[in-house]
Amino acid sequence: MKIKWLRIDSRLIHGQVANNWVNHVGAGTIIAANDSAAKDDLRKTLLLQVAPGRTKSYVMTIDKTARCYKNPSYDNLEVLLVVETPKDVLRLMDAGVEVTQVNVGGITFKEGMTLISEAVSVSPEDVEAFKELDKRGVKLILQQLPNTTASDFMNRLKSKNLL
Repeated sequence: MKIKWLRIDSRLIHGQVANNWVNHVGAGTIIAANDSAAKDDLRKTLLLQVAPGRTKSYVMTIDKTARCYKNPSYDNLEVLLVVETPKDVLRLMDAGVEVTQVNVGGITFKEGMTLISEAVSVSPEDVEAFKELDKRGVKLILQQLPNTTASDFMNRLKSKNLL
């Protein structure tokens, strides 16, 4: 499996991912790697309905995604991979998925979180996970849409005094 783009987005598959990012990166497949969504038939169905008809789409657990990544049968699959949290990226890496760059595109605000951009908020737990990703050499890019300016995510955390 060739990961063309890995995005953190708490909404997983939605219009921005299905229509903008998948075309921009040229992926023929979208995988939403999320344990709770994969085990919730209603949520899974709703996520798959949003995906464009011309694109294969799957909702899988983190572990199943890692197994598919390592399976030679899927070597030619070009994927836009979407996860919900930075901890999900760490779990994929710990399971053997090679990750060099992550697009931080959308994390919904909840109480106790700090707003980083109009579409991204982080909890203290998220900040720790992002620090670990940075320590592992993963380039973290803050960018909501392909036609918006990309910026260094760790610099944004620093500017918010979160590091």
